Amino acid sequence: MLKVIIIGGGASGMVCAIKLARRGINVSILEKNNSVLKKVLISGNGKCNYFNSDMSVKHYRSNNIDILNNIISNNSNKVLDFFNSIGVVSRCNNGYYYPYSNTSTTIKNLLLVECKRLSIEIITDTFVKDIIKKDSFLIKTNNDDYICDKVIVATGSCAYIKDEYNGYKLLEKLGHSIIKPIPSLVMLEGSGNYFKEWAGIRCNACVKLFENDKYIDKSIGELQLTNYGISGICVMNLSGRALRILDNNKKASFKINFMPDIENGYDYFEKRYKMLPNLTLPQMLESIINYKLLYVILKKCHIDSNLTWNMLNSKQKKLLVDNIFNFNFDICGSKGFLSSQVVSGGVSLNEISSNFESKLVKGLYIIGELLDVDGDCGGYNLGFAWISGIVVGDNL
Repeated sequence: MLKVIIIGGGASGMVCAIKLARRGINVSILEKNNSVLKKVLISGNGKCNYFNSDMSVKHYRSNNIDILNNIISNNSNKVLDFFNSIGVVSRCNNGYYYPYSNTSTTIKNLLLVECKRLSIEIITDTFVKDIIKKDSFLIKTNNDDYICDKVIVATGSCAYIKDEYNGYKLLEKLGHSIIKPIPSLVMLEGSGNYFKEWAGIRCNACVKLFENDKYIDKSIGELQLTNYGISGICVMNLSGRALRILDNNKKASFKINFMPDIENGYDYFEKRYKMLPNLTLPQMLESIINYKLLYVILKKCHIDSNLTWNMLNSKQKKLLVDNIFNFNFDICGSKGFLSSQVVSGGVSLNEISSNFESKLVKGLYIIGELLDVDGDCGGYNLGFAWISGIVVGDNL
């Protein structure tokens, strides 16, 4: 009987094991931690946003977007069928799928129930030190050695984990090249002396990313202003690309629009002043912009908060409008891998086939976060992990 070993008991590895076992294949999971699915438990703030109804490739980044588009478009419809098959009842909120129980333990428990039903061997506290390919595969660990016909590497990335590069190192030994991992979906640090003053503010904003002076992309949503810089979904969705720019020794910056629903800021302020001529600038904008943020902007513009709009000269008006609608934020770093949800980078999609088999080592499969695929917040990264596990489980 064909013997398969999966290295890693995370999202992609567990689903893959179940799909293989349902086909009668003898499969074992080697997990370095004392339990499986640890990252799944903390996903979605413990609620597990495990999928999205809009699995368009526009929500992803990769070194080969065409290959990724083919994988996602041909297989995303299989994810919900799989979770229905293990008993997950879903709740869809604006396209975001959660277990109806609203807790990630539901996903973990039902995956484990199915593994137990299929008699899948899960060996924990087992760290893989080497993979040696001869006629078969020899897997050397901190405990025993294992021999198998095919091996699936699903160790996950270095996101949420300190200095965890083992999966990349194992694959580099086997000849694979690794696109440098960069934190993604992570909070960003900036340069400025005003962070303590705006810390704790949440607001709706449009954030535009620039490489030097070149526009790259934008994201709209809740922005969180912190004592180190900025966070929030709109920032995190752009964070991987921003940090890749920095890693290439180029300037990465955001232009932040704190009033994204207004088309022409100058005209809007002119009309608002005519309607409220006796109010100071903070009073005129009281119901629109958080007062702490407004005082930061006024201070940055060197404008007295006791002034009204008509007391400003044309240069001051332009400066104020620019800082409300195009506030410059220079990015200098991030909170790092321990705070990142995923990474940008990994094994190039050019080095795997459409069924995730290595083009360099026959019988070796690479799935999940190890690959150079990272998606937006909203179930996209777990969605790709499930897809990769399902594809290998169906086609190995």
